[in-house]
Amino acid sequence: MGNKAAKPEPKKDEILVKVMPPLDPTYVRWLARDLERIYGYTPKYPCAVKPPDHYIEYMRLQGWLDVDLNDPDLAHLFK
Repeated sequence: MGNKAAKPEPKKDEILVKVMPPLDPTYVRWLARDLERIYGYTPKYPCAVKPPDHYIEYMRLQGWLDVDLNDPDLAHLFK
């Protein structure tokens, strides 16, 4: 009665070794510069994007769009 013992899986004769090959420092610098150029790009003057109407409606219902523009705490954002 009860569960039977599982058969042991046969051992594999593989040995996994994590070794990093030597890298050329010039190549690493070039790769770092290239990745920074690709992923570090931000547009200088991004266009404003209008969210979908159902997002705006949800934000209005949650009170996230009720902003007093004369609030002194927010004045530095509108200069």
